Parts: sequence; structure tokens; C-alpha cells
Amino acid sequence: MSRAPTAVNGAALAVAALERAGVEVAFGLPGVHNLALWRALGESPIRLVGVRHEQTAAYAADGYARTTGRVGVALTTTGPGAANTLAAVGEAWASRQPILVIATDIPARLRRPGVWRGVLHEGTDQAAMFAPVVKRTLRVSNADEVGRAVADAVAEALSPPQRPVYLEVPTDLLGAEVDAEAEAGGGAAAGAATSAPLEPDDERLERAAALLERSRHPLIWAGGGALQAGAGDAAAALAERLVAPVILTYSARGLLPPGHPCLVEAPPHLAEAGALWDEADVVLAVGSDFDGMMTQGWKQPQPPHLIAVNVDPADAAKNYLPDVLLEADAAAATAALAGRIEPRGGLDALAHRLRDLSRRVRAELRTSDPEALAFLEAIERALPPDAALVCDMCIPGYWLGGFHRTPAPRRLSYPLGWGTLGCAFPQGLGAALGGTGPVVSISGDGGFLYACGELATAAQERIPLTAVIVDDGGYGMLRFDQDLKGDPHEGVDLHTPDFVALARSFGVRADIVDGLGEDFEGMLGLHLRMREPTVLVARAALRPPPNVSPRWYRR
Repeated sequence: MSRAPTAVNGAALAVAALERAGVEVAFGLPGVHNLALWRALGESPIRLVGVRHEQTAAYAADGYARTTGRVGVALTTTGPGAANTLAAVGEAWASRQPILVIATDIPARLRRPGVWRGVLHEGTDQAAMFAPVVKRTLRVSNADEVGRAVADAVAEALSPPQRPVYLEVPTDLLGAEVDAEAEAGGGAAAGAATSAPLEPDDERLERAAALLERSRHPLIWAGGGALQAGAGDAAAALAERLVAPVILTYSARGLLPPGHPCLVEAPPHLAEAGALWDEADVVLAVGSDFDGMMTQGWKQPQPPHLIAVNVDPADAAKNYLPDVLLEADAAAATAALAGRIEPRGGLDALAHRLRDLSRRVRAELRTSDPEALAFLEAIERALPPDAALVCDMCIPGYWLGGFHRTPAPRRLSYPLGWGTLGCAFPQGLGAALGGTGPVVSISGDGGFLYACGELATAAQERIPLTAVIVDDGGYGMLRFDQDLKGDPHEGVDLHTPDFVALARSFGVRADIVDGLGEDFEGMLGLHLRMREPTVLVARAALRPPPNVSPRWYRR
């Protein structure tokens, strides 16, 4: 005699789908509308990290995705809970990170299309708030659909081009009972498997290879798409065959290791590195959209010939017009091009030129910005090779974005596109739970206060994050801008707390040093060895680096 199917609810379907997708950690804040989801997660092997603000849930999911390459999951309740994530979701969207926001909505039985009734947390169209900053919005209208919707959302976030996805589930559907058969069929593919890499078109591949073969001064410009595709080895092989310098965007840092003979260890915002763009007769752009921050507001001239490799053809051609566009996976396309290029001589000469360029850049910084160079060198000596840096929109973060010798992919996180102040500390919480190595967040005194309440999360969850706060008494970048314009210091000099006392009040180890040199280096090394949540405050002020707009050399 057959046994009747065991009843489960929509929340159980959602959690089962997350488990099948390989999700190991989720971030969220409970609310009256999503408690069923929290109960289901409490019975799951997925680690549920409760944060103190919904924005942190999305930031932490973003940091987790950047460091691991896996989907980051953020859970929110209805209305203001969901809306609180928007700034963080926008940062993930601009930086092309695969995060999934699962938000509840008011009960489906109380919803009247086109009518705002005043139900608790009700919005007229909650999903519409997310539409500009996600790849796709999905709504569930039946409890049986929850598992399938979660699986589809994960797959969508992870499929190229990666970006956030928003999933909305009315609260009554989370608690609604469904048959076990719905669980078995609700996204059996699990969303963890993505489509096979997109291969380049043979005819366009031949055209691109012919252009590169004829080039005398080729240049490779690699972006975040190359890093996400794991194109490091293929890009290195192609660069070596072409004897081409490689410039990495902020989101591609670590794609080639420091010391690689083709790696340009300086940003294109310096004239020495920018000259490589100016002299190039063919530029190969791999997984980049040539954003304004990397191109000095598109002041870099259109190259004589441009080949673009991108899974999104519109993205590849929106800022500079390519002669050949390869709509393909970055690793597949660069490997295919490398197989069609005959190796050239002169690699040792290029390596010597780029080493000399790097030495000259560092020598100039030693004269113009000695404190900043001491900071960069302290970071490089203190961090083990598997450590990850998470930068905020602050002057020390800008220096690291432009000049840190990143040892491997996903070891530097830099706020792109939106440039959301206050992102680093909460992103660092997620990055630290990725299990890839020690994590250090770099914040200014102003930015850290955006999410300082998450010290409670770090303490309660024992998250091994070292949060560095560089305290210059306010918004140093804005102070610099006001000085350039001859404006008075209005709104930039801040009254801030005793950060050491603040951290210790949460039970978090905290120390303070003066400057960013030897004392800072020694204390940072000590904090990293603790493998627990710590705060390190450095009283210091740096001048902004040349990779921020007030110091761009192209005008």
C-alpha cells in the first residue's frame, strides 16, 4: 500500500532549491512576513547569518560572490525591508555580481491589482523598485512554483553576463502547504549548472586573428568578464604569443600574477601606462565595457583597431566601436585566438620594459606620495597570498584599487559603477565566510559608520574579518575636491566616535596606531593571525591617488 505524500510548504521548497543549487550560506534579517523561510533554513545545512540591516544582507551576499564566484543570497522581508537593499543591489549590478535577493510581499489573498489598501509593508509594485538594478525580476503566484522559481533565479544570476536577480514571494505562499511531489519537481536541475561556455564564431575568429597577426604594437585590455570566465591562463598564453602588454581593469586585478612578463603593474591613469594604449595599433578587449572610471571619462582615444570579446555585444560596443566583435566566453575566445597566433620574439624585451615602467612609477610615488607608497608596501608585506582585500570608496581604497599587486583572481574587491560609500565592511563579512582565506576590509572613518552596527553580527557569528579604519577626521576625498575649487570645508569634517571603544563594546578586539607604515604593518599582521573579528584603526591622512578624477592626466 503506497504512503500518502508528506506535506511541505513553499518555504521548504525554496530552501530545498537553494540546497540543490549548492548554496552554503545566506544573509538576511527576519520580519513578520518571512519567518517561515527562517524556520525552514533553521532545519537546513545552509548557514543563515542574521544581520542588523537589510542593506548589509545584500552587501554581504555581494562580497561572498566576489570572493568565491558563487551566488550570494540575501533574504529580506516586505516593503521597507526589501527597499533597504537597493543601494547594495545597485553596486552588485554595476559590478556584475551574481546575487539573489529573495523578498516577501504582502499576502497574495490581500493584494488587489492597482489598489493600495494599506496592508502592513504594502507597496504598489515592490518588484518595480528593483527593475533598474537587476538582471531579472521574478514573482511567484502559486506555492507549487517556489522551488522552480528559486532554481531559475540562481541559474539566471550565474549565467553570463552575471548580475543580481530579484525574486518576490507573497508571504502566504511561503506557509502554504504543497505536496512532496512539488518539492521533487521544483527545480531538479538545481540552478547550479549553467549553460556551456559560448564559443566564438569561426569567421570572426579568423578576422580577429588576422588583425592580431599583422599588429606591431598589440595591447590586451582585460576586464571583469575575463576574471569571471577564468580566462587568466588563456589570456597569459595569448599575451606571451603576441608579446603584448596586458592592462587589467579594477575588476580584473589578479588575472595575471605580479611579475608576469606581460603585466602592466600600473593603472592607465598614469601617463607611463597610458602611453601603451596610445601606441597600440590593435587593442584586444576581453570582458570589458570600457567604463568611464578606467578610461578617464573616455578620454582615451579610439584605437586604430579594436577587437572585443564579450558575452554581451551591446556592452562591448557602447563606448568604443570594435572592428571585430566576438560574442563569446572570454576563456574560450582567448584560448582559440592563442591557438591561431604564431609565437613572436621579444618577450624578454617587453618584460624588461614593463619592469622598468613599474620601477619608475614606484620611484615617482616615493617622491610624490611617500605615505601612500608606505601603505601599499605595508599591505603587501602583511597579507598572506590567500588574503582578500575589500575596498571602500575612500582614499586608501582608491590607492589599493590602482596600485595593489594583487596575487590572484578574486583577491581584490573594488566598488565599481555606483561607487557606494560604506560598502567594504559589510561586503567583507560575506567575503570572510567564503572560506577562501583571510579577509581585510578597508574603510574610511565616514564610510565605516554606515554599517557599524554590523560589529554585532561579526561578534555574534564569529566572522574572521579584520576591519581596517583609516581615520582622517572626515571625508578626505571631498575635502580634497573642496580645496581644489577653493571652497570652504562644509560637511566634510566629521565628529566620529572612539572606534576602539565602539568595537570593544561589542566584544570585538580593537587596536589603534598612528600612520600607515611599520606600526600599522605589524599590527595588521597580528590581527590577521587571530582569525577572529577585529578592528584596526589607523590615524592617517593620504592624498588621493592619480587614478581618481581630480588627478587624471588626460584632460
